[in-house]
Amino acid sequence: MAEAAAEPGLAPLLAAARRAHGAAFGGAAVLAAWAPGRVNLIGEHTDYNGGFVLPMALQLGTVLVGSPTQDGTISILTTSAEADEPHRVQFPAPCQGSPLSPGQPRWANYVKGVIQHYRGGPVPGFSAVIASDIPLGGGLSSSAALEVATYTFLQQLCPDDGDLVAKALACQKAEHTFAGMPCGIMDQFISVMGKEGHALLIDCRSLETVLVPLTDASLAILITNSNVRHTLTGSEYPTRRRQCEEAAAALGKASLRDATMAELEAARSQLGEEVYRRARHVIGEIARTAQAAQALQDRDYRMFGRLMVESHNSLRDDYEVSCLELDELVAAALEVDGVYGSRMTGGGFGGCTVTLLEAGAAERAQHHIQEKYSGTATFYLTKPSGGAKVLPL
Repeated sequence: MAEAAAEPGLAPLLAAARRAHGAAFGGAAVLAAWAPGRVNLIGEHTDYNGGFVLPMALQLGTVLVGSPTQDGTISILTTSAEADEPHRVQFPAPCQGSPLSPGQPRWANYVKGVIQHYRGGPVPGFSAVIASDIPLGGGLSSSAALEVATYTFLQQLCPDDGDLVAKALACQKAEHTFAGMPCGIMDQFISVMGKEGHALLIDCRSLETVLVPLTDASLAILITNSNVRHTLTGSEYPTRRRQCEEAAAALGKASLRDATMAELEAARSQLGEEVYRRARHVIGEIARTAQAAQALQDRDYRMFGRLMVESHNSLRDDYEVSCLELDELVAAALEVDGVYGSRMTGGGFGGCTVTLLEAGAAERAQHHIQEKYSGTATFYLTKPSGGAKVLPL
């Protein structure tokens, strides 16, 4: 199992999933797949605007273990205590004329959506157990990790053509149609394409990617979970999307990716103040992300940190997706000597912050942030991990 060594939590996760499979289904799991969560370093709410994002895959991830069955039934168990009940579901494998459809419990919709949109097949019956060490609702893409782990598992069960971009797009489609979340492409893309020791600059319009090295031993990335849960399928996310589309249309652009600040300023009077501010965030953030990728390439961490702080302030003031807890965590981090920058990451309304800092300041930063924060924070010191993989059993 040397393959798993890169992700410290993977071996116990895999062992727990295999035990649960034996207990629940009476037989050993013969196939296993893992896919990572992600943290977005910069480029928030730009992906559905055709812009740039700069995520990295995490060492935290989701494992799926299982076995094919002969009865055409799919049975899935989740070991996550935070998932909605029931924790075990059973349904017939989809066939021509009887597709799967979303329902309760919500966690199973991510799996069903991927099975329905899988590009190989037909998918046979199988039993499977899901185990994850990504905090649910923390903005670290537990949903994309579940989708991509499921797809990677299905690739062993009944192989597809192996096209990685199409794989990420199928997983995104699953989230749109089965989980009702109109997400951009970033989360599925990085979970599929992540590379150890690198962040990934993704052009969400052309789907081109550039690997940006992130292996400097003097550097650390600290994720701080506010432990305030967000549910994004509420009205906020679709409303932001709609406002962006409205702004792009008013500017005569296919998306805000094509718009400049000058064009936005010129059209300010016809946009309405709120839509104007939403667009100002997106146009600024797309430019910041391209600049940040260059700064990282140049190892200019001070510049990168400044851009992170600008990103946070824009998300707080113009896009209005931050919250008191995230603002507290960022302010506390920025008081620590050796911190380059900090910002909220993910969709917002709770979840996590990401902080770039000197490795030597990591412990000091955690103490200070916990001291200043009104809630209880959880910390993850993480390195950029590789993307989804098959685990040999």
